[in-house]
Amino acid sequence: MQTVTEIQALRAVVRGWRESGQAVGLVPTMGNLHAGHYSLLKQARARCDRVVASVFVNPTQFGPGEDFERYPRTLAQDQAGLADHDCDVVFAPSVETMYPFGPEQSVRVQVPRLTESLEGAHRPGHFDGMATVVCKLFNLVQPDVAVFGQKDFQQLRVIERFVRDLGLPVTVLAAPIVREADGLAMSSRNQYLSPEERKRATGIHRTLLAMKTAHEAGRAPQEIELEAVAQLRELGFEPDYAAVRRSVDLGEPGVEPGEERIALIAARLGATRLIDNLLLN
Repeated sequence: MQTVTEIQALRAVVRGWRESGQAVGLVPTMGNLHAGHYSLLKQARARCDRVVASVFVNPTQFGPGEDFERYPRTLAQDQAGLADHDCDVVFAPSVETMYPFGPEQSVRVQVPRLTESLEGAHRPGHFDGMATVVCKLFNLVQPDVAVFGQKDFQQLRVIERFVRDLGLPVTVLAAPIVREADGLAMSSRNQYLSPEERKRATGIHRTLLAMKTAHEAGRAPQEIELEAVAQLRELGFEPDYAAVRRSVDLGEPGVEPGEERIALIAARLGATRLIDNLLLN
């Protein structure tokens, strides 16, 4: 495995693969990797001859007061883990490499409507920054396949939308959420939790399971949401939302039988903001 930090070096490596007819997979990350990230790498490897993993903490998807400065940067540890999981190239660019005119002067990719609710409502500008950097990575690597986790479900739908809208020649694969033994979705932010908060953090997954049970019993989405918010507060969370949405586009649930739905939660526990979701049918 090799690590490259410059665009021309990355393109030279990928060009060599292309010339020999090899398919290329991409796993974009912000580093501080765990088993959830490595599951994405496994999916990419199953579909492609070569795999690139990017490690870049993207400043444009963090809003004021968010944790950009303290977000863990563990490149040496990430390199070792990626080497152990059959990665071919780590692309670890600087901010200056990704934003040659500075983050504030960057061309932006915006996806209307889909980015305005849920995470978009609570983190203004987040999805513009995320879509922009993912589009940049697609342009730099030009992968055949890119793999993203379902834990960031709205992010996944935003990426699928702009790939289709812009006609980008990349297949977006969704990887299942990887959970700890007690149900907590794996996340780099879990390490911010105190031991006591870590015990309570499983309450998000329990609330999602309760939402699924209520949905299967035929309860109305609005009732399910209200009960979920109340349950989260009883468990010590400060919920941003607990929502039932159509899984296809995250719109409000309709009345069509068999409509695929998903429950999504974002809540703070102490200073840490956690998200999770669960397909309901």
